[in-house]
Amino acid sequence: MSEVVQKPMVDFPISVLDAKENDEEEPLNNNDNDYASGKLAPEDDNKAPTPTEAEAEVEAPKPSALCCVKNWLVGFYIANSFLILVLAAILLAKAYPPLGAKYLAPRITATWVAVMIIFLLSGIGLKSEELANAFKRLGFNSFVQIFNFFVVSSVTFGFSRLMVEWKVLPQSLADGLTIATSVPITVNMVLVLTKSAGGDEASAIFNAAFGSLIAVFLSPGLVLMYLGVGGFGSVDVGTVFYKLSLRVILPIVVGQIFRKFSKTVVNFVTKHKPKFKKVQEYALVFIVYCVFCRTFEADRDTSVGDIFIMIGLELFLLLSMMVLAWFGLKLCFPNEPKLRVMGLFGCTHKSVAMGIPLINAIYEESPLVGYYTLPLLIWHPMQLVIGTFIAPRLSAFVKREEERLQKNDLSLAEDNSGDNA
Repeated sequence: MSEVVQKPMVDFPISVLDAKENDEEEPLNNNDNDYASGKLAPEDDNKAPTPTEAEAEVEAPKPSALCCVKNWLVGFYIANSFLILVLAAILLAKAYPPLGAKYLAPRITATWVAVMIIFLLSGIGLKSEELANAFKRLGFNSFVQIFNFFVVSSVTFGFSRLMVEWKVLPQSLADGLTIATSVPITVNMVLVLTKSAGGDEASAIFNAAFGSLIAVFLSPGLVLMYLGVGGFGSVDVGTVFYKLSLRVILPIVVGQIFRKFSKTVVNFVTKHKPKFKKVQEYALVFIVYCVFCRTFEADRDTSVGDIFIMIGLELFLLLSMMVLAWFGLKLCFPNEPKLRVMGLFGCTHKSVAMGIPLINAIYEESPLVGYYTLPLLIWHPMQLVIGTFIAPRLSAFVKREEERLQKNDLSLAEDNSGDNA
């Protein structure tokens, strides 16, 4: 009589026990021997699939053309929401200017509330601790800031005066071109493009933060230096800086205090960063709307042809400045490919988020403020399109240069070791 061996009770899931028992009871697969002996014929690869296999092979139904168009439109809007909203705001302003020029109380809502919201959020997000890195690469950082603020704006000022003299551009758009190039570096765009192009991210963070900080004082000074305080839409320098201190400097200081002493506020803003970014975007669009309402209500004569001419001139200026910056960086920093890539963007990019509120604060009484704002609204997407196009090429350039520098270092090390031997 055979002895029955009782298995110990172990707390396994039923499925695991079943699997174990099936593994133990399943005989070895001897199909290979059966094929060799002729007992089993090899399976035909062209055999008709079973119903289950046929059902599995049925592809999911393709989305309709209407669904594809809808998804494309949603994606396009998400990627270009700011530009679309700005265009919509300008068209709405053209349709009925008095709404944004009078009835929405733009002197309070656009010039004070919206501006202060933008700079309060900017102050909370401004990484002032990065300013401690200024002296690590003082030469490079100085090159970027001087080129961005002084070289680009001075060349543009001379170029715009020439265009006015030759009657290519009206005075208002020429002045707007000068104003657009007097504002600081973008923050997010420079960082994103620098990262995608393989540039130095730490330098991008520092220069964006430092540029935004000094622009509060430097940009109005440059604008008033180039365009003066007289003429149509003249400004009182003392009043301008007093209003800027309340609308711009004070919110930034309050934001920095929150960042330094209230981790709760910082964590809340960081957690809801996309929402607060949208708040800034909508505040900017509202400022643009009110600005153009005032401009259209004044009914100044600037043709669509003038605007297209200005677009072409801005493209020429931006490309020229990028070429000049690239060769200047190559001359000053020949063995720093990552810095050269970051510098190319940092030297020529201009910030809408900082620029529009500053322009609106300086020229809030001028009916030409819309034309002063328009060149910056064109420069902004133009730098993004060009930067996106050249980013992969710059990334390949950084890899090639780093490989070349590495080979040079190895060759130099071998030569030194040979000399010592």
